[in-house]
Amino acid sequence: MDAESANNGGTDGGAAPAPQVWPSLRARDARALIRFLVEAFGFEEVVAYGEGEFVAHAELAWPEGGGIMLGSDRPTPEGGEPWPGGPGTFTGYVVTADPDALHARAAAAGARITTAPYDTDYGSRDFAAADPEGNHWYFGSYPGAPRPSAG
Repeated sequence: MDAESANNGGTDGGAAPAPQVWPSLRARDARALIRFLVEAFGFEEVVAYGEGEFVAHAELAWPEGGGIMLGSDRPTPEGGEPWPGGPGTFTGYVVTADPDALHARAAAAGARITTAPYDTDYGSRDFAAADPEGNHWYFGSYPGAPRPSAG
């Protein structure tokens, strides 16, 4: 599979569809986390709704496709279920074409590197880092296995 097909989920027809699955997390200091994710990892802030330090909803795009949603930690609404993942409990894998350059950027921005860059036995180049909230981010070149063809 060529790089373009890998980046669009294994399809042959042009650009990848808009993200329909959004990993989501809560933060003790959402505004600071947004700044860190933009500076250290290269996410792009799309929207951040809220006033002052409170973020009701934010979306960060990953330049190579997809994105995340996040917001400030807050009390559970009366009658609602508690948010299942408190601040610092998120773990995600993010595909990047250049993990070594991203590792250098993250380290220069002060990210705590938890696993130095290494080559996996399935052909990926990976590294891992933690953000200031304690979330664990894994970055690598493995785009996932090709999707089964429809039909």
